[in-house]
Amino acid sequence: MSTMSHIEPISSLKRAAELVQRVRESRAPIYITQNGKAAAVLQDVESYEEQRRAFALLKMCLDGDRAIDQGRSKTLAQLRRARRATSR
Repeated sequence: MSTMSHIEPISSLKRAAELVQRVRESRAPIYITQNGKAAAVLQDVESYEEQRRAFALLKMCLDGDRAIDQGRSKTLAQLRRARRATSR
């Protein structure tokens, strides 16, 4: 299915149940236009949640990279030494 088949004018929301069924079956988002311009996206919940989890994972990776760049990280050896020192 081409991307063009996933674009609908806002008037299509009168058939909301049909559009929801379509996104559930295809797992492809539908772009809703208003006055010829993109206005919203209709997406199934499973795809949305997968994207949110992927985004959160990427954010954690970026935060980790920033911590390393800013010297706010420790090596595994440093963590092990600190753990041994506190368990004594």
